[in-house]
Amino acid sequence: MPGHDPTPPAGATAPRRAFYFTGGFLTNRRVRRILALAGHDLRLGKPGPQDDVLVWGHSPYAARGEKAARATGAHLVRVEDAFLRSLHPGRDGEPPLGLTIDRRGAWFDSRQPSDLEHLLATHPLDDTALLDRARDVIARLREGHLTKYAAVDPALPAPRPGYVLVIDQTRGDASIRLGGATDATFREMLVLAQEENPGARIVVKTHPETAGGHRAGHFGPEHGSDRITLCTEPLSPWTLMEGAVGVYTVSSQLGFEAILAGHKPKVFGQPFYAGWSLTDDRNPVARRTRRLTRAQLVAAALILYPRWYDSYRDRLCGVEDVLASLEARARTWREDRHGYSALGMRAWKKAPLQKVFGQAGQPLRFARTTAAALAHDRPVMVWAGKETSELRETCDRAGRALIRVEDGFLRSRGLGANLIPPLSLVLDDLGIYYDPTRPSRLEHLIAQAAALPPERLSRADRLIAALRDTRVGKYNLGGATDLPDPGGRPVVLVPGQVEDDASIRLGAGAIRTNLDLLRQARVLTPDAFLVYKPHPDVEVGLRPGAIEAEDLAGLANHVADHADPMALLDRADRVVTMTSLLGFEALLRGVPVTVTGAPFYAGWGLTDDIGQTPARRHARPSLPALVHATLIRYPRYHDPVTGQACPVEVAVERLASGQIPAPAVRLRALAKLQGWFAGHAWLWR
Repeated sequence: MPGHDPTPPAGATAPRRAFYFTGGFLTNRRVRRILALAGHDLRLGKPGPQDDVLVWGHSPYAARGEKAARATGAHLVRVEDAFLRSLHPGRDGEPPLGLTIDRRGAWFDSRQPSDLEHLLATHPLDDTALLDRARDVIARLREGHLTKYAAVDPALPAPRPGYVLVIDQTRGDASIRLGGATDATFREMLVLAQEENPGARIVVKTHPETAGGHRAGHFGPEHGSDRITLCTEPLSPWTLMEGAVGVYTVSSQLGFEAILAGHKPKVFGQPFYAGWSLTDDRNPVARRTRRLTRAQLVAAALILYPRWYDSYRDRLCGVEDVLASLEARARTWREDRHGYSALGMRAWKKAPLQKVFGQAGQPLRFARTTAAALAHDRPVMVWAGKETSELRETCDRAGRALIRVEDGFLRSRGLGANLIPPLSLVLDDLGIYYDPTRPSRLEHLIAQAAALPPERLSRADRLIAALRDTRVGKYNLGGATDLPDPGGRPVVLVPGQVEDDASIRLGAGAIRTNLDLLRQARVLTPDAFLVYKPHPDVEVGLRPGAIEAEDLAGLANHVADHADPMALLDRADRVVTMTSLLGFEALLRGVPVTVTGAPFYAGWGLTDDIGQTPARRHARPSLPALVHATLIRYPRYHDPVTGQACPVEVAVERLASGQIPAPAVRLRALAKLQGWFAGHAWLWR
């Protein structure tokens, strides 16, 4: 570039003036915001020699900015989408998750080094923490089936393993023209893939924009044969890589992902990932001579180079935050894109459920009867407590998936019984977490998490610390915090429950009432200072489970009415519970837990179990593994501020800050009416 140092001025605090000559920088709010956060003061007009000129890669409109930079001596900066862009291509209107802002060139232009190539060629890339992050990024990309456009479905059937994968790209893409290739290169690649793999099947992966009808590719139906098939479905590239015996590419980003999947792809162009000993280069870049590992490649390309954007907090962020966001959004698309027929939903829940599960293009259809639910070719969604054996059998006979939905474990600031919408919900295709009489999806996830290496659980470690620091739990009601002086006795917290709750009916075991639990706690800890915490729904008269005052007097040393459960856990030396979630929250905070029933967190070696737990729970997860399954993998989270699916960390921050819109007036009125009916049930007994 014309005579300027490619790095921004050292120690600069004021944003650099950045001029643009393309309408996209004016109209694309997300791009403007990322650039502003990255220190660019976007302007129209004539730049000076100390200013920047921004252009979008090597787009057809970049020539305007290039001309202005040459004429004024301004520094030319090329902006492009980062390597994890969005669910869908940008032409579908979805903003990018990050940008590359390159002061040397463009990462796909092999004619001169870019900032990315400079990093790959000169950065030490030897910091242990950085490389550990890179390895975790690779694992999360693979585990989450994440790619540049993450609207791919891992559940789609892949071709029979043993094929050679040939990756197509869109015609006229700048990465082809500026990466030492032409349209003829694609024809050559397909021929060599067949010659070098005699008898092998060839699978040609079509670009998402070609499959969507937006831009032509190099291969079409006319290239199909008994040996060559085109893959146009949104299959996960990670699934495709797993079944491939070889990968051929010109300059596609899927070649980069093939490296991360363990392949050494045959590369016919000159993409950024070629030339570092990780590819079989048919058109090598002579100046690239360094040997790198996969982790080093990822450290430069996904951690150090891009500017990633956190849309929930409106700030720049690390790639881990982008991965968490993309995981949440991709899961939403994958699970919800075919829609649901929702059965057994109370009226007030319909709008919140539609917000959470109706984002992927197919709104929920609410049905009153099983027949109506089965009338549409969709999975059937039922509120877990409304499931019946007849419904299960009917869905089985119809070959229709039955999905149970229930509140998650970090729910809201306020009670569900008060019609406060949840920030988290769980979907379960096997059972439901509170029913130990049969397996649930959560049990499978806990068993899987038990096998994860410690480095894969660092996110769970951070989440545990955040929950402790923010004091976030299920309902986050606050309340009184004072306890009498226990006189040196150990404090044992006994959480009351709603006695007709499904977790009691299905998983409490021999002890099924709050009074019996208190009696058992006194037997187990005769010398303890026993603190009884009534359930919030029981305290406000919405659900059954109250204990008469005279019964409490002889058992509990203190009744913590309307108390903050997190404050009680701060004082507790032990929790004794039937199936309460407060037992799980105690584990998170290092408080020992005795369990008389079989809640989801019992039976794994983390609790003192005096009741019977399922024998199938033989895995021995660590606490971070239990949290990884229970709070990261199992629930779905919905951000009430942006209206989007979000990762658990965002939900924790919203619950801690109270940055949650208040429920509608009509819902509050319904809650009061519901409370009145619950409190006057004697009128119709």
